[in-house]
Amino acid sequence: MTAIDYESEYDNRARVPEHPQIIAEWEADAAAYRAVAIEDGRAELGISYGPTARQTIDLLAPKEGGATPLAMFIHGGYWRSLEASTFSHMARGLNGHGITVAVVDYDLCPQVRIADIINEMRRACLYLWRRFGRKVTVYGHSAGGHLAACMLATDWKEVATDAPSDLAPGACAFSGLFDLWPMTQVAMNADFGLDEASAREISPLFWPVPAGRIFDTVVGGEESSEYLRQSRTITEQWGGAGVTTHCNVVDGKNHFTIIKALSEPDSAVVKRIASLC
Repeated sequence: MTAIDYESEYDNRARVPEHPQIIAEWEADAAAYRAVAIEDGRAELGISYGPTARQTIDLLAPKEGGATPLAMFIHGGYWRSLEASTFSHMARGLNGHGITVAVVDYDLCPQVRIADIINEMRRACLYLWRRFGRKVTVYGHSAGGHLAACMLATDWKEVATDAPSDLAPGACAFSGLFDLWPMTQVAMNADFGLDEASAREISPLFWPVPAGRIFDTVVGGEESSEYLRQSRTITEQWGGAGVTTHCNVVDGKNHFTIIKALSEPDSAVVKRIASLC
């Protein structure tokens, strides 16, 4: 059996040489959408949900206003780069369906550990629950897909007695990572500080299955075999244990282009997430 080259399998920027242009397009689209939302009076930016400067939420509401369903988008960047302001336009799709979106930020490795970021996302979900009294559909990209799965699989009654047990009843992970053992085999682990035991502890694939909840994975057909394995494995494992799951492999999309459809209200994936809210 040929050994897996984990460094190559998980180096998304090397696999997509045009990624700087794509990220620049994200930044431009995000700034433009944020400006429109501010002008319309439906943006509340930089809401603090925790004690550090990066623990903030940008809340982007639909034009309809009022009491709306609620979703939370978590950005990627391997838990160590990027920021929420690069992804404001990820709210455009669901805003078009009358859904308020919280685009959430978090502290980065190596200043914190991935386990700390998981707890920050729980704190963000609790902030939204306590402010709006509504459950939260969570969607995220790459590391954000991992965090979305963690929110779905959280035992919320253990986190906070005032939270419903299914505070996050549905989630969608784009190009997510659910088994973090491979992160112990790559150079990035210098920032993560993971060993086999700590990687398993923060891998939702190995957590108690959140039976009765809904979990979708979306992954690009041009992504590495490891990314395809990650999505297929959790979909099969959770799906066989009481979670309603679906894995969508999108032909012609890579790790960076897979999320473009989230900015499009008429896209099939946005309509799917809207149906979960």
